[in-house]
Amino acid sequence: MRADESGSGSTPRRPILLANLGSPASTAVKDVRAYLREFLMDERVLDVPYLLRKFIVEARILPKRSRESAHAYRRVWWSEGSPLIVLSRRVERLLRERVAAPLSLAMRYGEPSVETALDELIPSGTAPPAELFLLPLYPHYAMSSYETVVARVRRALARRAPGARLLVQRPFYDDPAYIAALVERSRPFLEESYDHLLFSYHGLPERHLRKSDPTGRHCLASPDCCRVESPAHATCYRHQVLRTTELFVESAGIEPGRWSVAFQSRLGRDPWLRPYTDKELTRLAREGVRRLVVICPAFVADCLETLEEIGLRGQDAFLAAGGEELRLIPCLNDHPRWIETLAGFCRA
Repeated sequence: MRADESGSGSTPRRPILLANLGSPASTAVKDVRAYLREFLMDERVLDVPYLLRKFIVEARILPKRSRESAHAYRRVWWSEGSPLIVLSRRVERLLRERVAAPLSLAMRYGEPSVETALDELIPSGTAPPAELFLLPLYPHYAMSSYETVVARVRRALARRAPGARLLVQRPFYDDPAYIAALVERSRPFLEESYDHLLFSYHGLPERHLRKSDPTGRHCLASPDCCRVESPAHATCYRHQVLRTTELFVESAGIEPGRWSVAFQSRLGRDPWLRPYTDKELTRLAREGVRRLVVICPAFVADCLETLEEIGLRGQDAFLAAGGEELRLIPCLNDHPRWIETLAGFCRA
């Protein structure tokens, strides 16, 4: 399940670059503001013309959201640092023990940067590799996650090693090993008594799906577009998360009526993928769900969106609406089955 974007052929020691979203350097407001600025000024995240984007970010979003996000990060920050960075470093270390090739970790925003990781993989004064394998730690395709990190690495690699070919792991949303790792990670939570399982995926503006649709006429054009075969599915986030859900439910043996899908982390007033997780948490509680289990398969490492948005704020909302217990299934993190899955991608 890998796409060679620049040619074919391989070498046993091809460098491997893991890439994830990123995190602020600390919970200080200034560091959170710097991180949010870099993130939101990405044209694939806030996809409006530069001057308008600059105005929205600097005048509308950062003044308030920097303080709010800093407070949220403080609620989940670990003694070792950002949960996302700490967990990603653990994965990097464990993979280095299993993969006989140079391997490094980069974040799309913040540190370790793409340039820092490439400097580690391609030290100054050494011959550049013929190929570099990029493994985006995103199961599903989205222009604001998978696409932007691939574009970022491609630009940086062209400067660092102009002759090197970039090979990229395709989104692994339906890979049997990924699904098996999710099910195994979730099993202890599903073996306990619960009323409902909610799949909460990161949300996207609907316009992002339309922009990513190579046909220009399939995504969101009909209620069942994700079930009608189309070339658009290769870059359709909604189709891919629904497929992940279907495969998980089938593998784990979840009964019909005991699970549903929602989308979290929306920003702004434009239409985003529905239903919204915060609304679903309230609805489920009010309709009699007392013991809720939540899984977030779009994230492979626990972060602000899982630990704080779902584990703290989401739990508070669910309990306030009449629910009795919300249990959040941890992300894949450094689970042994997940490490073996990643090692398999690296060796393929």
